[in-house]
Amino acid sequence: MKLTQRFRFQVAWRLMLIAVATGFFFYWLRGFNLGMPALLAAAVFVYMVYSLFHYIDRSNRGLSRFLQAVRYHDFSLSPGIEGLGGSFADLNAAFREISGQFQRAREEKEEQYRYLQTVVQHIGVGLLSLRADGGIDLLNHAAKRLLRVSHLRHIADLPPMFQQLRDDIERMRPGEKSLLKLDFPDEELQLSLSTTEFKQRGQLYKLISLQNIQVELEEKEAEAWQSLTRVLTHEIMNSLTPIASLAATACSLLPASGSESGAAGSARNQDVAEALQTIDRRSHGLMRFVHAYRSVALIPKPQFKIFPVTEMFQRMEKLLQDKLTRQGIAFSAEVEPPSLEMTADPDLAEQVLINLLLNAIEALGGSAAPRIHLSSRLNERGRVEIQISDNGPGIAPEAREKIFIPFYTTKKEGSGIGLSFSRQVMRLHRGVIAVQSQPGTGTVFTLRF
Repeated sequence: MKLTQRFRFQVAWRLMLIAVATGFFFYWLRGFNLGMPALLAAAVFVYMVYSLFHYIDRSNRGLSRFLQAVRYHDFSLSPGIEGLGGSFADLNAAFREISGQFQRAREEKEEQYRYLQTVVQHIGVGLLSLRADGGIDLLNHAAKRLLRVSHLRHIADLPPMFQQLRDDIERMRPGEKSLLKLDFPDEELQLSLSTTEFKQRGQLYKLISLQNIQVELEEKEAEAWQSLTRVLTHEIMNSLTPIASLAATACSLLPASGSESGAAGSARNQDVAEALQTIDRRSHGLMRFVHAYRSVALIPKPQFKIFPVTEMFQRMEKLLQDKLTRQGIAFSAEVEPPSLEMTADPDLAEQVLINLLLNAIEALGGSAAPRIHLSSRLNERGRVEIQISDNGPGIAPEAREKIFIPFYTTKKEGSGIGLSFSRQVMRLHRGVIAVQSQPGTGTVFTLRF
């Protein structure tokens, strides 16, 4: 029997009993027989009216609780319609079934939410979700690492150094992209920003993605310089080789000094010989220079090994001890912990350290109480970090931005390939090289492997 039919049956038999009790009551009332039968009929009437009212009221309250549970997705309480007879057995069963379905749907929704939260928090791209009033609803771990904040409630809470970031976020429209440079004391970041908008529950949100493309830019820059270097060295060598050869041949064909009559002829031959010798000498010098540049594009593939950092530092000190002593430079080295090991190509890593230490030694020329400190430790990401610091005159801001460009140098006799070589070696190790320096405050080069 269907639920509605059972409900009707329950109401109908109660109404019939009420009608019968009412009839008997009035029958005995007409005969002025108010004895026990009339009282019994009255009692049955009152009880059945109460029973019908209680039955319908309890049913309504149970249905109300059931609908409230559906409305608020709260199925922790039963609807309170147990014990109302078989007519409500199906309703109880339906309630339990719907309760189970809603609970399963809620669990699936919560699992999906946790899944999306896990994905959002662990992707490598920083995500920042803003409301129209600037409030921040989402800031994943990647964004916190890039911005170096532990929490952020409002975009206005960003430090003053992020003013350009705030301006770009306010200016950008959906689908737009922007590049932003952030200068931290120990690192320089190139961020790529993109934005989109979406609505949720009538609230407009702006979703900003932040991606550090510093490594990608450096790789593309290095590839461009390597391609340019290969082309230039090839073309220059092709042109220099015959020039040097012809200059040497022309010198050998000139008559010996004094063999030609007349002082004018002798002086002319001498001038020509000196000019050819100069061409020959500069041609060979330029060829050696080009060979040095070619080495920038021919760095061997690293052969990775595990080795103690302390031993590498000791080799560096022994190798440069003579230069350090002659210039009176105080040298110190520190490894924390002393047993620290690193995975790298030891030959290439040592060459990078030699380049940086030689630069520091040259920079300290003429400094009072010169000193160089070499240190290594594990950084906050568990990676080996090496720092070379000196108390020299520092690097001018305009030069600091160019020192890693191939062939750029501030030295009179420098080739401009040492720091470029070092950056490419670090890139082959999937690491970075960074510099901190201000005029008059010394210089710190940091290698993060």
